Amino acid sequence: MKLTFSQGVGRPMAAGGSEPVPRGARSGTGRLAARLWRKGSIAGLVAYSLALGGLLGLASADWATSGGYPFGGVQVGAWTAWPRAGAASADPYTRAVNARRGEIPLAVGEGLLLTAASDDAGQALDATCTYRIGGGTPPARAWTLTVAGRGPRAPGRPALREGFTSTEVLRSADGRFAVVLAPDVQPGNWLPSPRASGPVRLALRLYDTPVAASVGSLDRSTIPAITRLGCAA
Repeated sequence: MKLTFSQGVGRPMAAGGSEPVPRGARSGTGRLAARLWRKGSIAGLVAYSLALGGLLGLASADWATSGGYPFGGVQVGAWTAWPRAGAASADPYTRAVNARRGEIPLAVGEGLLLTAASDDAGQALDATCTYRIGGGTPPARAWTLTVAGRGPRAPGRPALREGFTSTEVLRSADGRFAVVLAPDVQPGNWLPSPRASGPVRLALRLYDTPVAASVGSLDRSTIPAITRLGCAA
């Protein structure tokens, strides 16, 4: 009987007894698989980083533009003046807030915007509370006092007054005025609360006023006082 020995003793044979698989081919396939795995991992990490960065960027932009202006305010009592809100050189965040609100701000020289989110005692304005807003205003050709950020009216809810102008507000004999911000009907100048509960922000716009050129000249005694009268239980 004739015996036949395969060449390359100790080398593995391919399936079916065909030619043996070279050791280098096996190691080359492993290296290729490892490279593909590493490239896939890096690509996945890059995609994850880009997605996370985009999500954080959108979230931070939404947070920065959802409220009032983030920079450039001058505090005067409970009010904050924004002399550069409508300037051509306004910062990007201010322009983004204007675009999100869909408002055309007062340009430098046209007037001055003041906003308030707390009363004279430093407590945040709340829709469940009643406030007296009154006294006088800085010299201006005209002014408006409105509730800012009122939002769309709820379905079925009647239209309510959103503010007063200097030409329609009721005044006392000395020319001073008092507007009452409250959830319930009030005599005189009643400004309804914008919602059943939650924060409230007021906006006072002075048109054609000399203080727009020098906000530092604003005196606390010349702007309306905001006094809390009580809150719902």
